[in-house]
Amino acid sequence: QVEVVESGGGLVQPGGSLRLSCAASGSIESIYAMAWYQQVPGKQRELVAGITSGSSSGVTNYADSVKGRFTISRDIAKNTIYLQMNSLKPEDTALYYCAAVGGDRKFLAWGQGTQVTVSA
Repeated sequence: QVEVVESGGGLVQPGGSLRLSCAASGSIESIYAMAWYQQVPGKQRELVAGITSGSSSGVTNYADSVKGRFTISRDIAKNTIYLQMNSLKPEDTALYYCAAVGGDRKFLAWGQGTQVTVSA
């Protein structure tokens, strides 16, 4: 069983930065990748960024809307991934969820979500 816990959300002005963290615990060896999703009321949860696990540097992917502004990274020793969010826009306002994905590409765990609000 895998558990993930997010932290780091908050209120920031447009153009500002935030860093989200997501710590995984449990059956870490079963995790193929971890990812960040965002969800706004009335819409489906959407992928923001993902990164593969393993001993290599990790393969990353990003939603077009965040390319060049957000960076996903990981600390293998801490079983933690990060989402560095720069040049934040009001449209980035959402509840951000961390997810762990297994080798069969099925979700192993979701976090409780952390709110990011971008507003003047």
